[in-house]
Amino acid sequence: MIKLIVGNKGTGKTKILIDMINHSLQTTSGNVICIEKGAKLTYDVDHSVRLIDAEHYNVEGYDVFFGFIAGLLAGNYDITEIYVDSILKIGGRDYDKLGELFEKVNAIAEQSKATIVFTVSADESELPESVKKFAK
Repeated sequence: MIKLIVGNKGTGKTKILIDMINHSLQTTSGNVICIEKGAKLTYDVDHSVRLIDAEHYNVEGYDVFFGFIAGLLAGNYDITEIYVDSILKIGGRDYDKLGELFEKVNAIAEQSKATIVFTVSADESELPESVKKFAK
């Protein structure tokens, strides 16, 4: 299953994400992953979270990002939650491709029984239905 935290820049999405990450450590028996572009959350999330800088692995674009997520889930069956900060910085502002990504990621998340949470820096009214349906 995937979930979205949607809002314009400066509306507190990353703070909500950090709270969700740290709370999930108390409720999960699996591994928690956080993917971001840049290393800005290093001191905000608990040290037991696997923090991944997408830039370090040259993850750019939605197709590459999907392969990266699929590889993570294929390589570690113990992943229960993946949190992604600023997906638009990783993939770009093509909202139709973002919707396609969410469809594909949702399918593999359901197979692996993982929850994947994304922050999307955009006004919800700008997003197509293919993206909005995951924000509900």
